[in-house]
Amino acid sequence: MPTAVPERPTVLPGESPGAARPARTPALPRGSGRTAARIGALTLCQAALMVGIGLLITGPARGVWPMTAEDDLNEALEEHRTGALTTVSWFASEAGNTLTIIAITLAVCLGLILIPRLPMWRQAVFLAVGVSLQALVFLIITASVDRHRPEVDRLDASPPTSSYTSGHTGAATALYAGLAALALSRIRGPWRKVVCGLLLLVPLMVALSRLYRGMHHPTDLVGGLVNGSLSLLIVGRALFTEGTVAAAPSARPAPAAATVRREPASGRTVVVYNPTVTDESACAALRDVLRQHGHAEAEFVPTTAEDTGGGQAARAVRDGAALVVVCGGDGTLRAAADAMAGSGVPLALVPSGTGNLLARNLGLPLSPTGALDAALRGSVRHIDLGRIEGDALEVTHFAAMSGAGLDAAIMENTDDRTKSFLGWPAYVLAGITTLRAPRMHVTVRLDGAPALRRTARMVLLANVGTVQGGLTLVPAARPDDGRLDLLILDPRGPGGWIRALGALLRGGARTPRPTSVDTLTAPDADAGTGVPVEFFTFRRAELTFESVQSRELDGDPVAPGRRLTAEVRPGALTMLLPSGEK
Repeated sequence: MPTAVPERPTVLPGESPGAARPARTPALPRGSGRTAARIGALTLCQAALMVGIGLLITGPARGVWPMTAEDDLNEALEEHRTGALTTVSWFASEAGNTLTIIAITLAVCLGLILIPRLPMWRQAVFLAVGVSLQALVFLIITASVDRHRPEVDRLDASPPTSSYTSGHTGAATALYAGLAALALSRIRGPWRKVVCGLLLLVPLMVALSRLYRGMHHPTDLVGGLVNGSLSLLIVGRALFTEGTVAAAPSARPAPAAATVRREPASGRTVVVYNPTVTDESACAALRDVLRQHGHAEAEFVPTTAEDTGGGQAARAVRDGAALVVVCGGDGTLRAAADAMAGSGVPLALVPSGTGNLLARNLGLPLSPTGALDAALRGSVRHIDLGRIEGDALEVTHFAAMSGAGLDAAIMENTDDRTKSFLGWPAYVLAGITTLRAPRMHVTVRLDGAPALRRTARMVLLANVGTVQGGLTLVPAARPDDGRLDLLILDPRGPGGWIRALGALLRGGARTPRPTSVDTLTAPDADAGTGVPVEFFTFRRAELTFESVQSRELDGDPVAPGRRLTAEVRPGALTMLLPSGEK
């Protein structure tokens, strides 16, 4: 499925390509509003259907079988109650209790967002919205349909709601069947069907326990199962099948003209992998995927502390490899991309690190085997790289982002053990302790235009726009447009930070676009512009800092310094990426 990227504004005659950006469109995925409207309309239809069935059951059909046999069944179950069954039914009923449903839903959604190597926002939205819509429809039903509970000894307190439908059963269906759907899409191996089967049994057990405890008629339970199932189907179809919501803003596929269909593989295949994040079992799984795509003789070459991927990739290209698979984090990818720049040899990326910025922005699955399979089924695309150098920094390339100031200080202060344990949230913890880093003074020259003097907390050179957690920092950045982007962050005080966050969440600062870069020059180098967030686009940028600053390349700290010079190398990296609309 293609992903949405804000269109790059046209440069007007006489306007410098380094001019500040106009207001951005919101950083929400494109199609969100249309999808929400469709879900809302279908939910109203669902509510109308369920209310209609309820009015039929309590009205014209109440004297028709099986409604006429429901009381006999409830009374028979009451007569055959035992202590053991009553205890078991209590536990099963609690699995559909409102507090239980809320707690599990919240915990799972937070896990889907925060656990390393996810975050799966769409799956979290699927589960949360599915459970919520079921509850909303349930409230509409109980307010519209008045049905008395069975005339038996009820083992639970009767809530002041209609017996139709069973809220416990509906909520359990939405939650546990939703979890089963997610498990079916994520779990591999023999446990896949077992886990899904056990999860699907839970709503059935909840329904039977509510019937046993005298809380509902059988048709109330069927109504609950149908209500929960319809909510999941509506949300799941909208989010996963129809493709109305795009993924991360900067993960837009290349235009058709820039995409070349890949023919079946031939020649030598080399897998460069980081053994600290890719163990033997992961390598075995990758070998299976490669074998399925005709790469049965792939050679696996580990990186080392002294050579983090560049030497291995360079040797593979030099020895005639037809495909290089890079399995690791952003650092491994950067080293390999630097060695392979301009070679024309395709690189298939298997994200296995903490950040995986380029993989996220290119729309690759974050599952190693899923990413490799998607790449090998895909097409050849040419991705831009940033060529960068500076004092105490040899000429090299970056694939995702490079910067100085706050972001580099965060990278320096992130403990490796914390990062291994928490994943990307470790950067958030490091950022909290780094927010009070001193403001820096920087002179910026873009594409030969007059120099800009700025104060800043952070400057970010970006080839892609989205970072961990789905936050889009540079909305217009695209990895295949032949340009790089510059973000200057300069909030002042708590109000400035709030304005900066609001600008980033909106997708850009709401500042009028000047006619040239020169008009942006601050009258006082110490005063800056007063704008908390500024965006620029360029082909070549020269940054000079008044004092030595922390610097980073693709998430890895590099030697501090006072100068950075970056320029774009359009289409320098050849990659295999998922192709076409999904």
